Amino acid sequence: MRLHRILVVARKELIQLRRDRLTIGMMVMLPLMQLVLFGYAIDTDVRHMPTVVYDADRTAASRDLARRLEVTGYYDIVGEARGYDDIQVAMRSGDAGVALVIPARYGSDLARGRPAHVQLLVDGSDPQTVASASNTAASVIGALSALGAHRPPAIDVATSILYNPDLRTAVYIVPGLVGVILTLTMVMFTSMAIVRERERGTLEQLIVSPVKSTELVIGKILPYIVAGYVQMTLILIVGTQLFDVPFIGTISLLYLLASLFIAGNLALGLFFSTLAKTQQQAMQMSFFFLLPNILLSGFMFPFAGMPKFAQILSTGLPLTHFLRIIRGIVLKGAGFAELAPEVLSLAIILGVLVILTSVRFRKKLG
Repeated sequence: MRLHRILVVARKELIQLRRDRLTIGMMVMLPLMQLVLFGYAIDTDVRHMPTVVYDADRTAASRDLARRLEVTGYYDIVGEARGYDDIQVAMRSGDAGVALVIPARYGSDLARGRPAHVQLLVDGSDPQTVASASNTAASVIGALSALGAHRPPAIDVATSILYNPDLRTAVYIVPGLVGVILTLTMVMFTSMAIVRERERGTLEQLIVSPVKSTELVIGKILPYIVAGYVQMTLILIVGTQLFDVPFIGTISLLYLLASLFIAGNLALGLFFSTLAKTQQQAMQMSFFFLLPNILLSGFMFPFAGMPKFAQILSTGLPLTHFLRIIRGIVLKGAGFAELAPEVLSLAIILGVLVILTSVRFRKKLG
């Protein structure tokens, strides 16, 4: 074994690597993106939790309580509820993760020196928000109680956890895994589709065929949609049976809406395949895309804890909207009307991806 020969081979590899601009770009961007996402965008101390207030008392004291909670920065009051039905709708649609219920006679009880009671409802389908919501509310209300003359504290807060009262991690993770696994496999499968055609020499046949670019994109997507449904079914069956994850909603609605998510990921994979020159590059793109999905979609970290720029970026990820859909249906029993904004977002993303892929393909590949 001679050092000279080793250096010659190493030089050859460096020259080839230098010509592969896509790989070099990923080598630079991947660590930078990880640094930015983990260091800045990810915050497990959840703030700005969307909150609705059901104020049955409507006194200066009840309004003061809601205001004190909001100024902590942990709660963003996004609306008022007229009853528990409104709270359920807001939480099933994802518009709110916390609800403050102030009963009638709250103000009069405080004024007469009697203990007053309030209720805090927290969406347990995102367990990481539960601790922030309950602890902050207890701290604020405890401080407010200390201003009174009565001991024990004049205000008592009862916290109720909805949709996942036992705060089991599997209930939160398993529905999300459906989206993550579909993202990985669907994007990876199709990202190598056009590249594989080119490497096998069959791309030229597609180019000279009468098939339009849009027809080709849709035709390549359809078979993988069936594969996506098979994967989703397996995950749901194992998740509900092995991990005892409840399924409250309508399964037909979930399968209907999942078609947009599966098709969107497949279209994205095809778009990657029009950019990549080799199957290795296509696979690198797939893994490069998977990282922000896991970190920014709300799968691992609370969406409310992210800064605004990260939240805006995450709205362009299909997984962000699908997580709200599948957790809304499986854990909360949400209906189509409550999930309509997420469905519209997925439809827009799918349309944009199909158009971009069709434009890229326009029989100019090869």
